[in-house]
Amino acid sequence: MSRTTLTDVDGGIWIENWSLDSTSGMRLAGSANWSVQKRTLKGGLSHGVEIVDVDNGDLSMSIIPTRGMGLWRGCYRGIPLGWVSPVARLVHPQFVNLKDRNGLGWLNGFNELMCRCGLSFNGPPGDDGGTDITLHGKIANLPAHKLEIDVCEQGQGTLAVIGEIDETTMFGPSLRLRTSVSTTAGSNALIIRDKVTNLGAQATDFEMLYHTNVGVPFLEKGAKLVAPLASIAPRDRHSGAGANGFDMYPGPTTGMAEEAFFFEMQADDSGQTRVMLVNAAGNRGFGLSYSTRELPYFTLWKNPQAEADGYVTGLEPGTNFPNFRSFERQQGRVISLAPGASYECGFELRVFDSSVAVQAEAAVIQSLLRMEPVRHLTPIAKLSPLT
Repeated sequence: MSRTTLTDVDGGIWIENWSLDSTSGMRLAGSANWSVQKRTLKGGLSHGVEIVDVDNGDLSMSIIPTRGMGLWRGCYRGIPLGWVSPVARLVHPQFVNLKDRNGLGWLNGFNELMCRCGLSFNGPPGDDGGTDITLHGKIANLPAHKLEIDVCEQGQGTLAVIGEIDETTMFGPSLRLRTSVSTTAGSNALIIRDKVTNLGAQATDFEMLYHTNVGVPFLEKGAKLVAPLASIAPRDRHSGAGANGFDMYPGPTTGMAEEAFFFEMQADDSGQTRVMLVNAAGNRGFGLSYSTRELPYFTLWKNPQAEADGYVTGLEPGTNFPNFRSFERQQGRVISLAPGASYECGFELRVFDSSVAVQAEAAVIQSLLRMEPVRHLTPIAKLSPLT
């Protein structure tokens, strides 16, 4: 195993550019052509953004230590992963004012394949008992103070990027995220494992939602969501109008308003579940798998606007629904972390590049269905305040 520290603020370590690949002499059985590199962007709103590019030989992904260890864009065997946002480039957090546009400033940097929403709150902006809440929290706009790379030759070989970020303030929450983003050489999967710890001496609120955003070529007219639903309800009345076709997607449509649906999933005996977005031809699939014991709630966000305005769908497992925190607290969906306590969660991302692979994954998802889902065509009070 090779472990390299690229950033350690307390230890006075910061390496601007670094790389390691299959020419180094390290052998990973799963691939003869793997690489990891760290680079730092220069110029414009991206100035100072650090990126770690991981390539396992088939699957590549760019991880952003500067932006909460989110996922920027990726590629699997020539298939692009991500979406096209009106925010065309990575934005350094120094240029994102979260209070802009009445608390919607988070959107000024929103363009990632996956960004975390949390840690102490997510959902819409507003006043929460004297606390000023901004859209989707702070973690996606906080940089890592520690960054390490692990390359392990055991088995097929693994590549891991490990980061640590503090979301702390005086007289407020004191939370630490430690995350590992890893992949096996030659595989179609990326695994995220997070551990959030309360560093303070008082109990504190904790919310986490993985805002995973998928665009073309998986998202297109006729694309379909495959999921083992236990229940579904629209977030609001507008979304309710599309509840019967929640799992189908139109093509890009200028001016079409976003929709959102709240799910609970069926799972296997260990609590594991899966969901997949499939293109119209059925030969491309983008899937997530995760534990419903860690992430019991799922939000489907559909934004079928014109491509120039951000044609995208969000597959979003979470500890809560992205409603206002006070509402989620009333419904018992806000986790209270005791002093020194930790919460662990994460998910696995998989890409399927053939009809055979898509059908096999769809069969696994179908096997999780043990009962007919409960379907609501209008918002229900326990899930949404927008009834």
